[in-house]
Amino acid sequence: MKKLGPVLQFLGCEQDRWRVSALWVQDRADAPPACVAGALPVQVTQAPVPGTACTAWRFEISVPQTAASQEVAYTVGGESHAFHVPARGAMPALAYGSCNGYSDPKLMKKVQQPQALWARLARLHAQQDRVDAQTYGPLNLLLLGGDQVYSDAMWVVIPELKAWTALPWAKRHKAPFTATLRRKLEEYFSKIYLERWSQPEVAAVLARLPTVMMWDDHDIMDGWGSYPAEQHHCPVYQGIYAVARAAFALFQRQALSGPVPGTLADQAHFNSAWRIGSLGLLMLDMRSERRPRRLASTPAGEVLHAEQVLSPQSWSAVYQWLAAQEATGGMKHLFVMSSIPVVHPSFELLEKLLGVLPGQQELEDDLRDHWTSPPHRAERLRLIHRLLQVAGQGTRVTLLSGDVHVAAVGVIESVREGGARVINQLTSSAIVHPAPSAVQLFFLEQVCRNVEQIDRGITGALHEFPTTGHRMIGARNFLTLQPDATGGADRYWANWWVEGEPHPYTKVVHPVG
Repeated sequence: MKKLGPVLQFLGCEQDRWRVSALWVQDRADAPPACVAGALPVQVTQAPVPGTACTAWRFEISVPQTAASQEVAYTVGGESHAFHVPARGAMPALAYGSCNGYSDPKLMKKVQQPQALWARLARLHAQQDRVDAQTYGPLNLLLLGGDQVYSDAMWVVIPELKAWTALPWAKRHKAPFTATLRRKLEEYFSKIYLERWSQPEVAAVLARLPTVMMWDDHDIMDGWGSYPAEQHHCPVYQGIYAVARAAFALFQRQALSGPVPGTLADQAHFNSAWRIGSLGLLMLDMRSERRPRRLASTPAGEVLHAEQVLSPQSWSAVYQWLAAQEATGGMKHLFVMSSIPVVHPSFELLEKLLGVLPGQQELEDDLRDHWTSPPHRAERLRLIHRLLQVAGQGTRVTLLSGDVHVAAVGVIESVREGGARVINQLTSSAIVHPAPSAVQLFFLEQVCRNVEQIDRGITGALHEFPTTGHRMIGARNFLTLQPDATGGADRYWANWWVEGEPHPYTKVVHPVG
C-alpha cells in the first residue's frame, strides 16, 4: 500500500541533461513498484524507512534537453504525472516557499483553508490561473527554504519526552538518550512526513515540480542551535537532532544511499549548489552546524570556541564553489537560499519593544536565530562581502529567505571601491503557517523603516512594496520567479502570491549592466 509519493527532487543539470528523482514510499511487504518515463532509462534505489514497516524507493530519471521546453510524462506505482524541463541553455522558472505547518496546534484554528496556497501554486503551474489576461507557468523547480514539516508536537505526543521535560534542569542535561526514545522519535518523524506530504494539495505539487529543499529549525526542533550550550549538547537534544537529520536526508534530500545529491565537496553537511546554464543556485545549511556560545568542552570532549552558523570547513566549500563559477564565467544570476533573512530588523531594537508586550516569547525566540543577532554578525558580514565580490564580477545576486511569516523585499547596497553593487533579498513566508499578529506586525513595520549601516559604505534596508506603503506583507504567501519571456530572458519577474489577493506583488530582478 502506498504511503507517500511520488515526490520529485532536482538532481542537477549537466551536459544538457536534466536530472530528477522520484521518491515513493510503500508497505515493505508489497511488490516492488515500477517507474516508467517513456523510453528514458530509470535507476532504482531502495532503503527502509526508520520507525515504520515501509520501504522508500528512489527512481532517477535523466532527460536530454532540447531546443524547446518539454513536458516529460512518467508513471510510478501506477500513478501518472509529468514535469516540465526547460529548453537547452534557458533559465528555469522557479517557485519558492517556506513554513509548511504550524508551530502551535492552536494556530490551525486561525486558518479556514490550510492548503489554499498549495492549491493556487498547482493552478499556476498548470497554467489555469490567469491574472490581468496573463497566464503564469509552467514552472521547472520548487525551492523550499525550511520548515517543510513541524516537529513541535513531539514534546506532547511522545511520553518519554514529556517525562524528560518534567525533570529538573540538572537531571535533564545528564539524562541518557535511550533506545526506546530513539525508536519513538524515528516513528514520529517518519509519520509527520508521510502524513503531511500526503495531503492532496501538497502531494499534487510535489509529484509535478522537482524540489530543492533545505531544512530550518522546525524540521528539527524550534530554535535548534540557539539554545544554551548545556541544552544543545545534552544527550537528548543531540539524539533528537540525529533522528531529525536522518529523516531530513531521507525525505527531503532523498539520500537513500551514498552522498546527498548536489552537496558541495569537502564538507560534512548539506550545503549544496547547482549550475543551470547562466543561473547559479546556492543553498546554505544553516542548522547542521549552528551552535551556541562557548562551552569548555562537549560531552564528547570537543572544545568549542565561538558561536557559529556554518563551520569554517563549510564556508570554505561554499567559497570554493563560488570561485569556480567566477572562473568558469557566464553566471548572470545567482540565487542564494538563506533560510533566515540576511536583512531583517535587529533583535536588540525589537527586544526593547517586545519586552514590554505580553505573549511575544515565540517571536523573541525566533529573533535570536537571526543573522542580525550580535553573535552572528561577523559571520554575516563575511558572507555579505563575499557575495558583493560576486556581484562585482557581473552577476546579479539575490537572496531567497523565509522563516519570518511575512513577505518582504530587502536590499544590500555597497558604494565601496568606487562602484555601486546591489544584492536583492526576496523573503516569502509562510505557505501554511499564519502570519504574525497585528501587534507584532505593527512593531515590525516601525523598526524595519531603519536603514542598517552594515559596514562602512554598505547598507541594508527593507523597501516598501509598490503602491502599499508597507515593507512587510502580513499574510500567507509564496513566490514565483519566472524568466522574462518577452522583454529579455536575462531578467526575472518575482511575484509574491498572497492569500486573498487576486494579483501578485511584483518586483523585476534585472541582470547586472
